[in-house]
Amino acid sequence: MPIAVDIDVMLARRKVSVGELAERVGITSANLAVLKNGRAKAVRFATLAALCEVLDCQPGDLLRWEAEDTADE
Repeated sequence: MPIAVDIDVMLARRKVSVGELAERVGITSANLAVLKNGRAKAVRFATLAALCEVLDCQPGDLLRWEAEDTADE
């Protein structure tokens, strides 16, 4: 997927656990893990805003676009 999720980077920078972040954002640890591991198909703006508020960051600190490798092997 061309969208990479860097929540784990911000968790480490802020010294916050997954469980603590999930509790403060108001989502389950399982749903946060799905998002953190890049398996989510979508994220609500309200959830993204809550993540940014708790982690004191911008959406671009959590999500980034990566070009897909289209080279033939």
